[in-house]
Amino acid sequence: MIKQRRESIALFEKGGRQDLADKEKFELGVLQAYMPQALSDAEIESAVAAALVESGVKGPSDMGKVMALLKARLAAVPT
Repeated sequence: MIKQRRESIALFEKGGRQDLADKEKFELGVLQAYMPQALSDAEIESAVAAALVESGVKGPSDMGKVMALLKARLAAVPT
């Protein structure tokens, strides 16, 4: 829904319909208020490094193990 709002804003502004763009911007703000806060690049890199060590991966074929750990950990990150 956020992506759709951003695209609509761009199209409305391009078409000179600032009234509709403003409405979409308001709706975008409401949607973003309910989204969880994104992790920083450093936080993601740290989580990946920890998952690599913990899972003891030996190569790309072990990616599933790492992804399972990351999914469990990062899905529960508080906002």
